[in-house]
Amino acid sequence: MPPSLSLLFSLCVLFLFPSPSISSLTELPTLMAIKASLDPQSKVLTSWTPDTDPCSGSFEGVACNEKGLVANISLQGKGLSGTIPDALAELKSLTGLYLHFNALTGKIPVEVARLTQLSDLYLNVNNLSGEIPPELGNMSSLEVLQLCYNKLTGSMPTQLGNMWRLSVLALQYNQLTGAIPASLGGLQMLTRLDLSFNNFFGSIPVRLGNAPMLKVLDVRNNSLLGVVPPALKRLNGGFQYKNNPGLCGVGLPDLNVCKATAGLNPNRPEPFEPGNLSAKTLPESVPLKSDCSKTQCSKPSKSPLRGLVFGLIGVIIVFAISGLLAFAWYRRQKQKIGSAFDSSDSRLSTDQVKEVSRKSASPLISLEYSNGWDPLAKGRSGFSQEVLESFMYNLEDIERATQCFSEVNLLGKSNFSAIYKGILRDGSVVAIKCIAKTSCKSDEAEFLKGLKILTSLKHENLVRLRGFCCSKGRGECFLIYDFVPNGNLLGYLDVKAGNGKVLEWSARVSIIKGIAKGIGYLHGNGGNKHAIVHQNISAEKVLIDGWYNPLLSDSGLHKLLADDIVFSTLKSSAAMGYLAPEYTNTGRFTGKSDIYAFGMIMFQVLTGKRIITQLTSQGAELGRFEDFVDANLEGKFSEPEAAKLGRIALLCTHESPNQRPSIESVIRDL
Repeated sequence: MPPSLSLLFSLCVLFLFPSPSISSLTELPTLMAIKASLDPQSKVLTSWTPDTDPCSGSFEGVACNEKGLVANISLQGKGLSGTIPDALAELKSLTGLYLHFNALTGKIPVEVARLTQLSDLYLNVNNLSGEIPPELGNMSSLEVLQLCYNKLTGSMPTQLGNMWRLSVLALQYNQLTGAIPASLGGLQMLTRLDLSFNNFFGSIPVRLGNAPMLKVLDVRNNSLLGVVPPALKRLNGGFQYKNNPGLCGVGLPDLNVCKATAGLNPNRPEPFEPGNLSAKTLPESVPLKSDCSKTQCSKPSKSPLRGLVFGLIGVIIVFAISGLLAFAWYRRQKQKIGSAFDSSDSRLSTDQVKEVSRKSASPLISLEYSNGWDPLAKGRSGFSQEVLESFMYNLEDIERATQCFSEVNLLGKSNFSAIYKGILRDGSVVAIKCIAKTSCKSDEAEFLKGLKILTSLKHENLVRLRGFCCSKGRGECFLIYDFVPNGNLLGYLDVKAGNGKVLEWSARVSIIKGIAKGIGYLHGNGGNKHAIVHQNISAEKVLIDGWYNPLLSDSGLHKLLADDIVFSTLKSSAAMGYLAPEYTNTGRFTGKSDIYAFGMIMFQVLTGKRIITQLTSQGAELGRFEDFVDANLEGKFSEPEAAKLGRIALLCTHESPNQRPSIESVIRDL
């Protein structure tokens, strides 16, 4: 090859495929602009410095792809207090943006819509205001859009119905109004839609009921009215609709049967705000008059089409040559993705970050498995034969035990699971928790890792896992636990004297000690190889057996569940006061957050009440037994024990996690 051509070829290769270090340095000014906006006081992103390669692993929360371009920014729970910058749009290779659990303010910039490669956008649990930009509908790669727990206003853009890959749309707990766009019904991959706790009005679009993959629709606490589309009955417990007095329907519990004049006709278009009747804002069900009839519309010219065909052929040839060069370069220059992520549950692991460069499942959450979802398939599960034989049940066993999931055996339902009482072939009574695959971790390896942890947990104060079953056909995972006959601790709180449920003092002390031992085991004491944080300790999760021995339930369950399911369970914990105060700043659970929840349960057991007030803690601090010991005991308790338990509960619920004792210290004191 002549020298001139060789030089030209080399320049072309460098231009097409710049080295990772050069590429990453070109994005350095953009990252510094992003830092200035997200962290205006420069207190959090101290590792983001202008003299460092962003892809070297030193930029906290930044991961790059094999071309040295920023692919992920994961800064959840960092205490960021700035605004979302327009400069994000310059990161053309960004596939994941995780800014949830911060204190960001201002509007969602329209420029975010220019991130055409973005698959995950997590902006939930901030203080964002303003309207949802309609331009977000242009983000064709978006799979998960989390905007819940903010202060967003205005109506929901109908353009969101253009995001054909979208599987999760979470808008709950905002101040949104207007109609639910019928265009959402055209989202073929939509699995979970949460619009609860807003101000939406009008009817539920009939078209939404026909969304083929929809498993969860939550519209609670809005002002919806009219006939519920009959197709939504197929969602069963996945359809949540309470506190919409105007809704009516047939075959749905707690809904009035529709009268002839009630609400809106479901075949009519959704209501919309007057003075806003443009083609862009009208719901899709509104018929628009065409500007021209079929006979009037001119036929497109063939010459532009011919030019387009030749242009496409040229582009294909260029890409083929580029692909060959890229492959040769990649074989020589192969480099792993740099990652600044740690391995904790609230962050992306290195293995997950590597997935960013692939157009596969979202690294944090993708609610759809492949059609062949079968994590326990032979040779794939990684379980030993001994474990499989002792823990694995088949679907026939589950159906037989529950009498084909009879309503008579239903113990309870939540947004993500149902629990049935069952009797196994050997006559033993069990509780069977059914979890849909859409609520499980999308990565099968992570799901199996969580399942292995569950099988390893064995302690006298944890509910025993008897076995499991994953049904490929039903798309569900079943966890079989020992049945605990006396219900949960919640049933022993706020009871009236003389009804037989008032716990004696010795039983209360025993329950407190047992819960502490169970937590101690989870945190790594007593031979537990997988030290874990429970994350969701509450009176409801403490079951009481026939000997009034406490058993912690749902231990390690978060290891199986998708992140948005775990987040959704926090609402009840926060409402009951179990959520440690530092969680609102960090967005993370630690052993000390479990200690805080345990301290709240101690106060509940001592007072016999569900709600703990300031008077309770003051009584424990000052030794006023009448303020923190259940009056139903009628003085039949040990004052020295009560005083000591009150002091331990005070320490466990200290505002500062550093001031709370370790569980080992608590167990010693007890």
